[in-house]
Amino acid sequence: MGLFSGLTMAPTDPILGTSLAFQADTDPRKVNLGVGAYRTEDGKPYVLNVVLETEAEILKETGTTINKEYSTIDGPADLKTLTQKLAFGDDSEAVASGRIASVQGLSGTGSLRICAEFTKTYLSPEAQEIWISKPTWGNHITIFQVAGMEVKEYPYYQAETRGFDYEGMLKALKEDAKPGSMVLLHACAHNPTGVDPTEEQWKAIAAVMQEKKLSPLMDSAYQGYASGSLDTDAFATRLFANMGFEMFMCQSFAKNLGLYGERIGMLHVVCNSADEAKVVLSQLKMVVRPMYSSPPIHGALLVKKILGDPAKLEAWKEELSGMAGRILEVR
Repeated sequence: MGLFSGLTMAPTDPILGTSLAFQADTDPRKVNLGVGAYRTEDGKPYVLNVVLETEAEILKETGTTINKEYSTIDGPADLKTLTQKLAFGDDSEAVASGRIASVQGLSGTGSLRICAEFTKTYLSPEAQEIWISKPTWGNHITIFQVAGMEVKEYPYYQAETRGFDYEGMLKALKEDAKPGSMVLLHACAHNPTGVDPTEEQWKAIAAVMQEKKLSPLMDSAYQGYASGSLDTDAFATRLFANMGFEMFMCQSFAKNLGLYGERIGMLHVVCNSADEAKVVLSQLKMVVRPMYSSPPIHGALLVKKILGDPAKLEAWKEELSGMAGRILEVR
């Protein structure tokens, strides 16, 4: 028997496998229904103009003010502040008081993985039960199961109405979820349904979770994509933070900045105090260090420069609004 002779072929990923099939297909009429990535009218990948301009700026500075040294375990400090404000608001008390522990992750997926490992390693058994919408993004369940967490589902989509199963979700959270357990919430543009709660429904969901002492995990992969507004799409995240929840928030820049292959994202943990946030950050770094040691720098540079420059930020907002509008028209 050889070392690998007992292995069998793993099943093809249903999403990524569709993309591979698309690439191999020679039919000119083919349409890619796999990975949810923005495309031009010609079906080609699109690089945002603000990203192209920032790339040129980075190239010009490389070798002088920019180098290729390792990043820190948790990512650049200024990246943390900029991304916190984007998610929680410029006027966020949690940001201003230093109550948020943040680490740079490998896009949304990597940030979720850090959160899962942190939860399994350091938090109570109650928090290791996570409730996920039915349906949800295909990788959510696997991420948390592989980390050793118990995954349960709450109703979310009503096929008959093609709408949100508001009553079903609330009933599951009220009657079935145990106090202390975690609830994964799609901050906006629910994947795969595209159906989001209204602002009033979000408030009711938050009230139930507060009453039941449930811990929110916001997955924000599409901020700015659902409505065309970064602030509108941050409503749920900011609502929960302003209500005083201790919470996790995973943030990706794959979709809204078109940085799919840069794998740039953040994990933010809102704590009760700045001192508590320092402790949480120290343990998050203990999760990251043996996993991948430190995050890549290029995507972080792009995000820092775009969020940190008022002109670039406005250019991004305008371009993102146009992309979101086109998606709505196409649908």
